[in-house]
Amino acid sequence: MPFLAARAVPAPQATILGAPFDATATHRAGARWAPAAIRWASDGLESYSPTQQRDLQEIRLADAGDLDLAGVDAAQAVQRVRDAVAAAEGLPVLLGGEHTVTVGAVTALLDRHADLGLVVVDAHLDLRDDYAGARWSHATTLARILDRMDGRRIVVVGARSGTREEWARADGLLAVAPTGRLPHPAWAALADRPLYLSVDIDGLDPAHAPGTGNPEPLGLAVDDLVTLVSVLRQGRVVGCDLVEVSPPYDPGGRTAMLAAWLVREMILAFAR
Repeated sequence: MPFLAARAVPAPQATILGAPFDATATHRAGARWAPAAIRWASDGLESYSPTQQRDLQEIRLADAGDLDLAGVDAAQAVQRVRDAVAAAEGLPVLLGGEHTVTVGAVTALLDRHADLGLVVVDAHLDLRDDYAGARWSHATTLARILDRMDGRRIVVVGARSGTREEWARADGLLAVAPTGRLPHPAWAALADRPLYLSVDIDGLDPAHAPGTGNPEPLGLAVDDLVTLVSVLRQGRVVGCDLVEVSPPYDPGGRTAMLAAWLVREMILAFAR
């Protein structure tokens, strides 16, 4: 089942890619089933967003299906995502899968945009250099991105979990913002750059999105994320993702439905 309103079109303005991978999950695995769950949930939505007064039917939206990530390790998964995002037409929209897949997408876009800025919504800093002896892990996502880009081009929104060492390392980032309202100095530094937005669903409070692998209390409200998307719409977002939905822990499919709604809003905001 393709994502809502996606169809075979020439020169798509946005291309959806599924990354069904969760091989490094350490608490509640299941994110490999998220791309299918998000697509299924999207069938219950309207293509029109009254908030943005835009309609997916007015956008050339393609769904390229899922990448084959079965049986590969995290480094291989990242490379396959990198190759697919590099080849995608229009705005690449990645459906995870665990957060590790974001490294592939960001790396692909860094090859195209050397001055890329990154905004990450996440409860966790993901700044460990290794986790359980592995350098490639959902807990090392931002550390691996920092291997390739300057931390002064990275903002983390909603972080409220991490080791003492991770919080010390976070001082090297542009900002760690508690809400969807980016601090003015951070936005001033990002506004003229091409941007990538990565949304880990656990950045939201688990009251809104319980179906995730590592829920953390006291997160963002949905309105915070709507505010962030509205702000970033004023810039130039060249890629985005939504990761870490875990369908086995999603009562009634509410997290998948919210994820599908957020993906619709991101596509409408960022596809030009």
